[in-house]
Amino acid sequence: MKQEKRAKVAVGLSGGVDSSVAAALLLEKGYEVMGIAMKIFDGSVAVKESQRHACFGPGEKEDMDTAASVCRRLDIPFHIIDLIEEYRKYVIEYFRNEYLGGKTPNPCIVCNHRLKFGFLLEKARQTGLDFEFFATGHYAQIVESEGRFLLKRSADLSKDQSYFLYTLTPRQLSSTLFPIGAYTKKRIREIAGSLGLETAARPESQDFIAGNDYSPLFANEEVKEGDIVDKEGNVLGRHRGIIHYTVGQRRGLGISSPRPLYVTEIDAGGNRLVVSKRKDLFSDGLIATNLRLIAMERLDRPYNIKAKIRLKHKEADATVFPHEDNRARIVFKQPQQSVTPGQSVVLYSGDMVLGGGVIERAI
Repeated sequence: MKQEKRAKVAVGLSGGVDSSVAAALLLEKGYEVMGIAMKIFDGSVAVKESQRHACFGPGEKEDMDTAASVCRRLDIPFHIIDLIEEYRKYVIEYFRNEYLGGKTPNPCIVCNHRLKFGFLLEKARQTGLDFEFFATGHYAQIVESEGRFLLKRSADLSKDQSYFLYTLTPRQLSSTLFPIGAYTKKRIREIAGSLGLETAARPESQDFIAGNDYSPLFANEEVKEGDIVDKEGNVLGRHRGIIHYTVGQRRGLGISSPRPLYVTEIDAGGNRLVVSKRKDLFSDGLIATNLRLIAMERLDRPYNIKAKIRLKHKEADATVFPHEDNRARIVFKQPQQSVTPGQSVVLYSGDMVLGGGVIERAI
């Protein structure tokens, strides 16, 4: 136990209160702590300035300066790792391609998988940094059961971020720490204040891109207008380009109707939006691809689970069935609204994350 307390840990810092307190808590426990941060923005994308904090945008310098200030306050080293090219290739290009294909991606999940728990650690070690554990300010918990490391929801369910972390493997979890997972957000801010950290009252990062405006990412694309049709194929109007829409959307369609109409399908091949009544948004299930499992080696039989089809979705009772080509078929006990291709479905058993995948289509 004494040896573990002297272990070296790198904490991924964002300039926010959660990662700052994560570093402080690890210091308190006796770890040898260093801060590392990802540099992902180089100004090549004309992103708007915004009052809201975002992961990708011109506010990155302020975030880095704040993280550096926290490290000085805690008297720990701070290192910035350049991941501009990796972010462009694995997050921005993925995001663009998914939207152009009529899907609604989740860049945060891909960033965690590819960058934060991938290239960040790889490049940090390539620069000569030595650490045994990696910690972040995510609201999630890790438990060990029969020698297998598992992912669990955070104690503060209102802030739980386990949905974003389902791609982590048991091996990755064995060398990962989530120091704030047992705390409430309110308590984390109190701890930051008691330590005199300037992040104590700092607002949360709420957007993927500054201003929450994705249009700069498509500045060099010819975004074509197309037809808005009903489910029988009758043309009701014109859309501005499929990148501007998502399944379940009602506002901003620019068509008049005696009843509310919602986007029920984005037909990228035909460059069409299909709209219909709200009842047509409900699906009995879905097919998920790129299946990743934490709590088991393989999905070899049906399991009764709870399925979460987007971050703000209240998990639904469902059964997951094995499907070919590393996919799963998920059937809901009750139909669910706005099953959206490109989003992730995460599978839970109680507070434990079983795994998840990317929604291919509703069924």
